[in-house]
Amino acid sequence: MRIAILLPLALLLLAAPAAARPTAIVSMGDSFISGEGGRWLGNGSEPLGTRSGTDRAAYDCEGLGCEYDPARVYGASDANDCHRSDVAPIESAPIAVDAKVNIACSGATARDLWPGSEGGTSQFGEPPEADQLAAIAARKAVRMVVVTVGANDVGFGELVAECALDWARSPEDGPETCHAEAEDEIQDALPRAVRYVTAALRGVRRTLRAEGYSRRDYRLVAMGYASPFPEGRWFRYPEDGWSRLTEGGCPVWNADADWSADRATADLGGALQAAAAATGAEYLDLTHAFDGHQLCDRRSQRVGSAGPSPLRAEWFRRLSFLQGSTRESLHPNAYGQRVIGACLGLLYARPRGDYACADAPGQFLGGVHLEAVGR
Repeated sequence: MRIAILLPLALLLLAAPAAARPTAIVSMGDSFISGEGGRWLGNGSEPLGTRSGTDRAAYDCEGLGCEYDPARVYGASDANDCHRSDVAPIESAPIAVDAKVNIACSGATARDLWPGSEGGTSQFGEPPEADQLAAIAARKAVRMVVVTVGANDVGFGELVAECALDWARSPEDGPETCHAEAEDEIQDALPRAVRYVTAALRGVRRTLRAEGYSRRDYRLVAMGYASPFPEGRWFRYPEDGWSRLTEGGCPVWNADADWSADRATADLGGALQAAAAATGAEYLDLTHAFDGHQLCDRRSQRVGSAGPSPLRAEWFRRLSFLQGSTRESLHPNAYGQRVIGACLGLLYARPRGDYACADAPGQFLGGVHLEAVGR
């Protein structure tokens, strides 16, 4: 009799479905998406203390003095410089999933995203990002993977640094500009970068397929970049004198700012868009997501005694040698990262496709909106 009762119960247990895995969204790539610069709420002028209330790593502040702990923002990733902030786009995206997992790492190149079995490399001692994705996908139900990479493959950071040096060592009546040579270097590097970024996206596809996913199970998004500088006509500091360095942290000539805002950003975005088209991924364009809030834009302002405000502040970290880490320079700050997160939230709610994200003038998260773009 006992066997007769237990047998149907055993059969019922065998037929019961396995517990659903927790859902997740994942970000992969370099410093633009990892959250580098998330320590800052705009750019303050004070060299010490809370830096006009902008330094989120400051604590135990008494008078002008504070203690500083970047791990309050970057967590364990502060130790190896991957700098994954608590407001990184994937973390701040208003998407209802069980887990938001950021495996992007500051300084990463496209090859750092490849599976190790396909030649993927390590950044700051971590496994290739595709291998980290495999472990996540085995435990969780991945619903979206967002990838931003390629800037380090073309040396964008080094090129901008050279632009700053050209500004510092030449007078306004005979400026040495960098944009022509920098554009030539990017064009030379782009074909290889497109191949490597495409390989990174294909690596994501193969990794998830090996874990039992079909393309219907998740969304793969290649997300572009935004320029840290506006076009030169928008600068609030003149080209002469030293205010662009000492006050603004934006030491470039107008012509080089134009190149960053118009050409370089389009070059990088074009590489990601081409890779997306080759792999059936979606593309998210951020070219105009920061309009009016880039470094030294006269439509925004440095943080003063009134404290930080997203409506007035710059959304990029200034070039700085005296506050925090120089690695944070020229990256979206905490405000900018939340704007990108809002873009991702809107994208997740839309049908699959290519979109451009922008913000309405004079607004913050409430002004973020998407427009569909064609290929």
